[in-house]
Amino acid sequence: MIKVAPSLLSADFNDLAGTVKALENAGADYLHVDVMDGRFVPNITFGPVVFKYIRKMTTCLLDVHLMILEPEKYIPDWIEIGANIVSVHVESTVHLDRALSLVRHLGAKPSVVVNPATPIEAVFPVLSIVDQVLVMSVNPGFGGQRFIPYTLDKIRSLRQEIDRRQLEVDIQIDGGVTEMNAKSLLEAGVNVLVAGSAIFQSHNMAATIKALKSPL
Repeated sequence: MIKVAPSLLSADFNDLAGTVKALENAGADYLHVDVMDGRFVPNITFGPVVFKYIRKMTTCLLDVHLMILEPEKYIPDWIEIGANIVSVHVESTVHLDRALSLVRHLGAKPSVVVNPATPIEAVFPVLSIVDQVLVMSVNPGFGGQRFIPYTLDKIRSLRQEIDRRQLEVDIQIDGGVTEMNAKSLLEAGVNVLVAGSAIFQSHNMAATIKALKSPL
């Protein structure tokens, strides 16, 4: 099943409640929440206070992408507030297995993330303990970047490995996703599309989400 997770990094914060409701009505499967600490990536975004507000205004699944150092210190806080999926970067911790296992133990779905220049093989050891792999197709830290083409090869290799092991693991892509490249992404093996600018800059969010799920 193809799923679309609009990235709230591109949302209109003057009317966040209205935007969240519009995304729900437009057919969003998840809401993707980017958490940045200004250390692991050169930007600072959502904190627990804003996230708690988002959680109260929606029943939609919240997909929390932790772009922070030492995420294991903060995972319990985000799950307690209401994160349904928690994504942890390979590059952000020396205790990856511990961090992902903690997510599962606390009742959320663990997801592992790799940056564009990180070999996809870095996630292979933990494939059996995650529900999702998030492949970054831009360098994390800012919205509105262009898709990095070589990440397609990483997706194909990951899909082959997941299928070889007969695992039920989603492949999510984040960065520069548009209606123009959605078909190639899905054909490579992606089944969860994170999109920010493509959705929020469109005149019809529902039509854009539908087009991402079923590109021509």
